[in-house]
Amino acid sequence: MLPSQRALFDIPPEVAYLNAAAWSPLPRATLEAARDAVSRKAQPWKLAAGFAEMQHARARAAAAMLIGADPHDVALVSSVSYGVAIAGKVLALARGSRVLVLENDHTSPVLEWITRAAAQGFTIETVPQPADGDWTSAVLEAIDRPGAAPLSLASISSVHWSDGGLLDLQKIRDALRPRGAALLVDATHSVGVIATDVKTLDPDFLVFPTYKWLLGPYGRAFVYVAKRHQDGVPLEQTAFGRRDVKAENPIYFADTRYLADARRFDMGERDHFISMEMAAIGMEMMASWGTGAVVARLSALTRRMSCGLTSSNALRPDDRFRAPHILCLRFPNCSLGEVIAKLAHTQIYVAPRLGRMRISPHVYNDESDVDRFVTMVTRATA
Repeated sequence: MLPSQRALFDIPPEVAYLNAAAWSPLPRATLEAARDAVSRKAQPWKLAAGFAEMQHARARAAAAMLIGADPHDVALVSSVSYGVAIAGKVLALARGSRVLVLENDHTSPVLEWITRAAAQGFTIETVPQPADGDWTSAVLEAIDRPGAAPLSLASISSVHWSDGGLLDLQKIRDALRPRGAALLVDATHSVGVIATDVKTLDPDFLVFPTYKWLLGPYGRAFVYVAKRHQDGVPLEQTAFGRRDVKAENPIYFADTRYLADARRFDMGERDHFISMEMAAIGMEMMASWGTGAVVARLSALTRRMSCGLTSSNALRPDDRFRAPHILCLRFPNCSLGEVIAKLAHTQIYVAPRLGRMRISPHVYNDESDVDRFVTMVTRATA
C-alpha cells in the first residue's frame, strides 16, 4: 500500500488536517516552484521565448493523463464554473426538454442551467437527495421517470460534495445515450483519486480544478470537451484560440479561424507564470502514485475511521454508496458546530457541510491522524 506522503508536505506532526475536499495543502515542491515563479515574473526579460507555451503544454498534458484524454481535447480554464459556462454556450438544449441536476449539488453544475432555463425554454429537474445515499439509483429513476419531458442534459457531480455520495457515471451515461441526452460531469472530487477514462465514459464535458484533491493552486482548472462539441464558439475571443494571430507575424490577423480542437476554449490571460507550473506539479504527483494506490490508501483511512466510531452515536453512510476517500457523519444528539470547534482546538480539522461532518483525508495523512480523530470525536460526542 502507498505509505503516507507527509514528508512531502509542510504539516507539523500535531496537525491532523482532514479537509482535502475543501482545499489541500501544497507539497513542498510546489511551494518551491511558486517562489521561483514569482521571481520569474519579477524579471520577465529572462524568460525564454517559448516558456509560456511549454507551461501550457505541460499542464494540459498532466490534466489529460489523469482522465485518459488527448491533450488537445482539454482546455485551460480558471474554474469549474468557467468550464460549465463553456458548455452552456456550446450546447443547444431543446425547448420543452429537461435538465437533470442533483439536489444540493455544488453551484457550478447547477446555476448555469437555472440561469438559462427561462430564456431557452427548458426546465430544471432536481433529483432529490436519497435517504439511503444511493445517488446512482436516484438519477437512473429520474432519467426513466414515466411521463417526463424529453431529457436533454444531466449536469451532475461525480461525487456529491455534501454527503460524499459516489455516482456510477458509466451506468448514468449508458442510460442517457438512448435518449440522446448530454452528460456534463463536475469531477472535482474524483479526478486523481478515482480512475477516470473519458474515452470509455464519453461525457460531453468533464471539468475539474486543482486546488482540492490535485494538490494545486486556486484559479487553475481543466475542461475536457468531446470532439463533437469542438466546433463551438468559446466564451472569450483570444489570439491563441485562433490559427494564426501572432504579434511576431508581419501580418497580425493572418488566419482568424479557430483552432480545430478544445484549445480554442482556453481562458484569456492564460499565461500564469506562477500557478500553471504549480498545477502541473500536483497533477504529476497524483499520476505518479496512480489512482489504484491512492484510492487504496484513502479508503483504508476512511474505513479505519468508520470502524473506530462503531461505538459512538455517529450516523455513518452505507459504504456501498459513498466515495472511498470521503466520510460524512451525522450526530443527532450533538451540536455539530461545537464538535467541530472542539476538534479544531486540538488541531484536528474537518468541515461542516449541510448538517454533516465531512472528513476527507489525503496522502499526507497517516493512521495516527485517524486514531486521534476517532478518540476526540468519541469524547466530544459522549
